[in-house]
Amino acid sequence: MGRILIESGTISETDLVATLARQVGLEFVDLGAMTIDPTVAALVPESLARRYQAVPILWEDNRLVVAMADPSNVFALDDIRAVITSEMRTVVATASQIIEAIDRFHRIDADVDTLVQAAADDQEDLELTNVREVVEDAPIVKFVNVLVNQAVSERASDIHVEPTESDLRIRFRIDGVLHEVMRSPRSIQAGVISRLKVMADINIAERRIPQDGRISMKVGGRPIDLRVATLPTVYGEKIVLRILDKGQALLQLEELGFLPETQERFEIAYRKPYGTILVTGPTGSGKSTTLYATLNQLNEPHRNIITIEDPVEYRLPGINQVQIHPKAGLTFSSALRSILRSDPDVILVGEIRDRETAIIAVEAALTGHLVLSTLHTNDAASTPLRMVEMGVEPFLVTSSLDCVVAQRLARKLCDRCKEPYQPSEAELVQAHWPTETLGDGEWPTLHRAIGCPACSRTGYRGRFAIHEVLLVTEDIERLVIERRSSEDIQKEAIMQGMISLRDDGLHKVGNGMTSLEELFRVVA
Repeated sequence: MGRILIESGTISETDLVATLARQVGLEFVDLGAMTIDPTVAALVPESLARRYQAVPILWEDNRLVVAMADPSNVFALDDIRAVITSEMRTVVATASQIIEAIDRFHRIDADVDTLVQAAADDQEDLELTNVREVVEDAPIVKFVNVLVNQAVSERASDIHVEPTESDLRIRFRIDGVLHEVMRSPRSIQAGVISRLKVMADINIAERRIPQDGRISMKVGGRPIDLRVATLPTVYGEKIVLRILDKGQALLQLEELGFLPETQERFEIAYRKPYGTILVTGPTGSGKSTTLYATLNQLNEPHRNIITIEDPVEYRLPGINQVQIHPKAGLTFSSALRSILRSDPDVILVGEIRDRETAIIAVEAALTGHLVLSTLHTNDAASTPLRMVEMGVEPFLVTSSLDCVVAQRLARKLCDRCKEPYQPSEAELVQAHWPTETLGDGEWPTLHRAIGCPACSRTGYRGRFAIHEVLLVTEDIERLVIERRSSEDIQKEAIMQGMISLRDDGLHKVGNGMTSLEELFRVVA
C-alpha cells in the first residue's frame, strides 16, 4: 500500500516512514536535515551498513543512535551490537537517505585509505617534479571533490584544511561555528594541499607566503565558487576555502531579517539618487550580502551600476564588477577615480580602508552618485566619527553620509526542537527588556535551544541578521560637526526612531527566532 501511494505521488517516502515510525512508537529522523559526524558513521563497517540499511548518526547519553530503515530486524540489531560493543538506540529513517549517507561517508573513508597507501609508496614530502602526477591521481581528486560536496550539503560557509603535528584536520564552519569533521593521516597532507592549490591556480612551488585564489565548480548541479586562502604554519600550509553560493547574491532585502520599520528607514536612503550608505559590522556579519541585496533592488536598465571589490565574491548579471589588483596599481582609490569617468549612477566600494578611498567616495557622493560601501565599526553611531578619525573633514562627512546600517548575524533556533518557556523577571531586567510591557502584564513567552538530530544537537539551524539603521538628519549632522561622542549620537538617533541592535534582537527573541543566550553572544 505504502509503495503504491509513493509511486502515485500521493505521499512522499519521508511522510510514509514517519507515519509508520509513529505507529510502532519509534522516533523518526530526517537525515537530510541534520549533520552526521563522519567518525560516528564509520563505527559500523560499510558491508554491514549496506546489508541492513543502518547507519550510526550520533552519540546520546553514552549510547550510539543508529538510524535504520527496518528497526524490527532482530538479526540486524544483533550483528550491529556485536560490532559496536556499546549500548545503542534505534531510530527510523528512509532507506534512500540511509543509502545516501552510507555512500557519502564510506566513500570518504575508502579514499583516505587509498591515499594513505599511495602516500606510503612515495616520498612523504612531495617534490615539485612529481607533485603534478600526485595531484592528478584519481584518489586525491575524488577526496577533494567529496570533501567539497559534503561541506555544501551540510550548509558550511568555510572549509578549514589544517596540518597539525600528527595528522591533517578538516573543519567546517556551519552557522558561524566551527565543527571538526575528520582527521586524516599526515601522509596525505602534501597531496591534498597541492591539489587544492592547482585547482585554485596558485603557485604550488611557493610555500613561504600567504596566497589567494579561486575555484569554480558544480556541486549537485549548482554552480559554486570557492575563495581559497593559504597560510604558512609551522606544520605546513593551512588552506581555508570560503564557499560562495551564487544563490546568496540574488537574495532580496525581505529575506535578510529586517523588521518592517527598519527596512522602511533603509529604503528611504537607498531610493535617493545620491549620497553615501555604509554597512558596518565585524568580519563575517553579512555586510556583502546586504549590499548585494540592495543592488538587486537598484538593478534596473536605466542605471549604470559599477562595483570595486577585493575579491569579486559573487558575479551579478547586469552589473559592471571590477576586481582590484594592487600589484598592477589598481587599488580601491585608483579604481574609484577611473570609475567616476565611466558615467556611473551607483557605485559599490567593497571596503573603505584608508583616508584616500574615504575622501574619493565622499566626493563621488557629493557630485551626484549613490555610493555604497562597508566599514569596520561596532555600531552605527560610531561610524561618522570613525570617518572623521580617518581624516575626512566633519562637514564633508555630514554633507555626504545619508545612512549607516550596523548588523550582526545570529543563529536561528531550530523549529523542530525549540522549547517555549516563561522567563523570570530577573532575566528580563538583565536583558533590558522594555519595562513598559512588563508593567502591563504582557509577560513574553520566549524560546530556548534544546537540540535534536535535525540541528545536530546544537539547538540552532540557519542564521539571520540583526540590524540598526541610522539616518543622518540635521540634528545628527550638528553632533558630528561638534565632534560629540558616539553615545550622544546614539541617544539622538534612538529619539528619532532608530531601533538599536539590542532592541532589534529582543524583537526577534520575542518572535521566537532566537534565544536570549544567542543574542548576548553577538550583541554586547
